[in-house]
Amino acid sequence: MSHRPTLLALSLAAALAAPAHAAVSLIANGTLSGSFSDLSGLGSPLENGVAGNLLGGLGSGLAWAGGNTFLALPDRGPNAVAWNSAVDDTTSYIARFQTMQLSLAASSAGSPLPYTLTPTLKATTLLSSPTALNYGAVTPSINTVGKFHFDGRSDNFGAGLSTNPANARLDPESIRVSNDGRSVFVSDEYGPYVYQFDRASGQRIRTYALPDNFAIKTLSSQGSVEISSNTSGRVANKGMEGLSITPDGKTLVGFEQSPLIQDGGDGGRANRIVTLDIATGATHQYAYDNRIGSKNYNSSEMLALNDHQFLVLERDGKGLGDGSSAAVKQVYMVDLTGAQDVSAISGESALLAQAVTKTLFLDIRSTLNGAGIADTHIPAKLEGMAFGQDVSAGGTTMHTLYVGNDNDFLSSVGGLDNPNQWFVFGFTDADLAKIGATYVA
Repeated sequence: MSHRPTLLALSLAAALAAPAHAAVSLIANGTLSGSFSDLSGLGSPLENGVAGNLLGGLGSGLAWAGGNTFLALPDRGPNAVAWNSAVDDTTSYIARFQTMQLSLAASSAGSPLPYTLTPTLKATTLLSSPTALNYGAVTPSINTVGKFHFDGRSDNFGAGLSTNPANARLDPESIRVSNDGRSVFVSDEYGPYVYQFDRASGQRIRTYALPDNFAIKTLSSQGSVEISSNTSGRVANKGMEGLSITPDGKTLVGFEQSPLIQDGGDGGRANRIVTLDIATGATHQYAYDNRIGSKNYNSSEMLALNDHQFLVLERDGKGLGDGSSAAVKQVYMVDLTGAQDVSAISGESALLAQAVTKTLFLDIRSTLNGAGIADTHIPAKLEGMAFGQDVSAGGTTMHTLYVGNDNDFLSSVGGLDNPNQWFVFGFTDADLAKIGATYVA
């Protein structure tokens, strides 16, 4: 499967309404209610009373799968409702991805944006292992011989490092489609893990081992205990957040949400980018500086422009869903050409000395403001990012960038609707050239 789409021809009305693209601009947005059900059939209540088929968190990860088809990845499930602090209020929500149609069409005359985006749920695929997994107090009732499901409960682990692939706990945060379209790669925060799943069945077919410096030795069902009990490895709930795949389909490139404990931990500045050779599993690590202005931010997603240049999504946790106003939602371009491998380096200062250069590509907040969307209505947790089908408007080819939100499975917050949302930005090769970047078709 090609990772780059063919042109989507739009009507003359859309062409005339399309922005001139002196800069990256918002061309469409769409929503899907956070109170809908998915197609898993798992409607029974979870431990916290929330239905096990609630359609939420769709922007934790987002992957383009050709045409108007996208794969939307929820994270570990509904855990915003307090029920048991011993497991950080997590539940036995079965890990899954949703197959969506995110269809672009020309807007009617007078519409504020040139295109409309219509989301439609097509399928729900549950994630499982063909071999037995380590569970805590609850084993999924839908397990069968040869099909052991991953779920979000934090007590689903056994002995060994946190990267033990036999652990059933999975907090998926990013998803990418293989070049042949038959499998998907999923990154996780608990291990951190990178797993390959069969796209049709959802069954795991391969584990990619991350270096031991990403793992923690003392595991707990409580994130605060994991943080206080370890001196190295990933920060609890801040593991493998972003994942990209190069256009040739040969390399996975991702990063943690925050620096490793030994590199400064949560709130630190020196994050690590890790590359994984899909054929061999070989890894390399590079340093990334997540500071914007005078503050350090968590990294949410990564997307490959070509085999050495990547878009990185950085954000605060403010906005819709947090009851506050968004302040920082930005996309940067980084280039790994000539970057120093930091696999053998530890500590913030040493890593920052080798950090790759980053260049601002898109200020999401200011662009949404310019389209009339107030800071209080910009989702707090913009996390999923994918390219989509190119569009042709007014004789100009525009690439599309889709950005989705994680609504934490909360359909409303503070009296405001909190739906699953997607924003579509249009950009041209000229926009990329301004920052020295190229997009490989």
